[in-house]
Amino acid sequence: MPFLPHTETDVREMLATIGVPDVETLFDEIPEALRVKGLDGIPPGLSEMEIGRLMTARARRDGQPLAFLGGGAYEHHIPAAVWALTTRGEFYSAYTPYQAEASQGTLQIIYEYQSMITSLTGLEVSNASLYDGGSAVAEAALMAVRAHRKSKSLRLLVPATLNPNYRRVALSTAGNQGLQFDVVPYERGSGCIDQKALATHAGKDYAALVIQQPNFFGQLEDVDALTDWAHAQGMFVIAAVNPTSLAILKPPAEWGAKGADICIGEGQPLGVPLSSGGPYFGFMTTRMEHVRSMPGRIVGRTVDLEGRPGFTLTLQAREQHIRRGKATSNICTNQGLLMTAATIYMTLLGPAGLAQVAEVSRSRTRELAELLIAVPGVRAAFSGPRFHELVLQLDVPVAGVLAKLAREGILAGVDLQEDYPELGNAMLVCATETKTRDDLQRYADALRGALR
Repeated sequence: MPFLPHTETDVREMLATIGVPDVETLFDEIPEALRVKGLDGIPPGLSEMEIGRLMTARARRDGQPLAFLGGGAYEHHIPAAVWALTTRGEFYSAYTPYQAEASQGTLQIIYEYQSMITSLTGLEVSNASLYDGGSAVAEAALMAVRAHRKSKSLRLLVPATLNPNYRRVALSTAGNQGLQFDVVPYERGSGCIDQKALATHAGKDYAALVIQQPNFFGQLEDVDALTDWAHAQGMFVIAAVNPTSLAILKPPAEWGAKGADICIGEGQPLGVPLSSGGPYFGFMTTRMEHVRSMPGRIVGRTVDLEGRPGFTLTLQAREQHIRRGKATSNICTNQGLLMTAATIYMTLLGPAGLAQVAEVSRSRTRELAELLIAVPGVRAAFSGPRFHELVLQLDVPVAGVLAKLAREGILAGVDLQEDYPELGNAMLVCATETKTRDDLQRYADALRGALR
C-alpha cells in the first residue's frame, strides 16, 4: 500500500491495549530455530522520497518499446475514463456482493457486463467472469462433460491451433480431473485445423470439439463446417474467441446450423492494460439449457416487494455456497475489478467503436504483413484470411533477430520454436489500432537491418 498511517505512538498504544510489550511478542509461538536472524541482502529502509526516486529510475530502464507481440495479450488504446472510474473506492475495494442491499452498484456492473458479453457472443447467458482465458478453456471442458447428457466420454478434441498456454492450463486443471485432450493437427498451407485429420475421429465418443477463432496463428477457421461436423458426431462445440474480433466476425451462436454450445475467451483486450502477464479475466457464455452446469455466479435483475428494480445473485453453484460434491467448480472469486474495467470500456466504445477498433487492427496487420514480407528472407507461413496476427518465417533463427530488435526498442514478436518447432524459424507478430504507419515502417526498416 502507498501510505502507512500508523505512527510509533499509535503502535505503542495498540500494543498497550492488548497487553503486549512489542510487535515481536506477537510471533513468540514461532520456534527460535525457524526464525531468520537477519536479512543481509536487504539494504536499510529508505524514505518515501528515496524509494520513489529509486522505483522511477528502475521503471525508466524498461523504456517504452514498440510492441508487436500477440499470442493472447494485446495492446489496445484504453480511454482514460476506464481506469479513473474502475479505481474509485466504490469499485476498487469491493469484494463479493453477498449482501444485495449493500452492493447494488457492483451487482449492476456485473449485470451490465453479462448483458454485453452475451450480446457479443450471441449466446443467452453469461457468468460473472473467470480467472483468465486458459482457465476458461479448462472450465468449459469440465462443463461440457457435465452438461452433455448423451455422451459418457471424458475425452475432448483440441486443435493444435489453440493457444498453447490454454492447452497447458486445461491439461493441468481438467487433465488432473480425468479429462483427456486429443490434439488435432493443423494444415500446413492454411494454418487451420486439418479437416482430413479431424475426420479420422468421426464416429467416436467425444464430449466436445474446441475451436479457437481467430486461432493462435491469427488465421480464421472454417467455423461453420467445423461446428456442423462436431454436432453431426454428437459433440458439443466450445468456441474460444477474441472478444474484439466479435465486433466484425460472426458470433459463435451463429456458427453452422446450430451455433456453438459454450463460448469462452480472454477478456484482456477489453480495457485491461498489458502488465507483466496479468491479472486478466476470462469470460464464459452458454445456452440457457446448460445454465445449471455453468461454473461461477450469475447476477439477475429483479424487483423488490415495492416493485422497484434491483439486482441480486441468482445462480451461484460453486463450492463456497453448496456442498463440495455438488458444486460445478471451485472458483472462489471472479476477476471483478477487471470485469468492471471491461464493462466501462465496452460502454464507452459501444458497438460502433469496438467495430472500428477491430477493423483498424485488421487493416494495420495487413499493412504490416505487406511491409515485412517485402523484406528479403521473410515470408508468411500461411495463406488465407486472418484477423490481426500472422506467422512469419525467417531464413535465420528468430531468437537472435528478436534480441537485435529489442535493443532498438522494438518487441518484434513471439518466437514459436518451443511450441511449433516444425515451423522452423517462425514468429508470431501482431498489430492493433495503437500502431501508426510510421510504427509499421520503423519495424520493417529495423527488421531489414537485423537480417542483413
